[in-house]
Amino acid sequence: MSSDFESYEQDFAVLTAEITGRIGKVPKLVGDEKKQMVANVEKQLEEARELLEQMELEVREIPPQSRGMYSSRMRSYKQEMGKLEADFKRSRIAYSDEVRNELLGDDGNSSENQRAHLLDNTERLERSSRRLEAGYQIAVETEQIGQEMLENLSHDREKIQRARERLREADANLGKSSRILTGMLRR
Repeated sequence: MSSDFESYEQDFAVLTAEITGRIGKVPKLVGDEKKQMVANVEKQLEEARELLEQMELEVREIPPQSRGMYSSRMRSYKQEMGKLEADFKRSRIAYSDEVRNELLGDDGNSSENQRAHLLDNTERLERSSRRLEAGYQIAVETEQIGQEMLENLSHDREKIQRARERLREADANLGKSSRILTGMLRR
C-alpha cells in the first residue's frame, strides 16, 4: 500500500523536476521550439495531476490511524502542483506577450507593465478568495454553534414545561386536599 504511494511520490518528484526545468526554458525559446516546449509542459502537468489523483486514492485506502502523515504530504504536493501551474501560467503569459509583440511590433515595456499589473491583480484576487473562504468557514462554525444552542434551548423549554405541568398537578391536588380538609372540619 505505502510502497505504491512511495513509488508515485518518486515519479511525482522526477516529473516536477523536469517540469520546473522546462518552465524555466520556455521564455528563452523562440518559434516552433517554444510551441513544442509549451505542449510538452502541458502534457507533463496533466501527468502530474494524474499522479496526484493516484496518490490520493492510495491515501484513502490507508488505515485512518496512519493516514495523517500521508495527508500532510499530499497537501504539500498539491501546493507544489499549484505553484508549478502558476509558474507555467506566468511563462505562458510571457510567451503570449512576445508573440503579440512580434505581431504588433510593440516594445516590451508596456506589456511588462500590463503583465506585472495582471499578476498583482491575480494575487489580490487570490488573497480575497482566501479571506472569503475563511469567512465562510467562520459562518459555518457559527451556524453549527447556533444550531447546538437552539437544540439546548429546546430541551430546556421541554423541561420547564414538564416542571410547570407538575406544579399545576400539585396545585390541583393541594386544592382537592384543602377542600377535603375543610369538609372534614365542618363535619
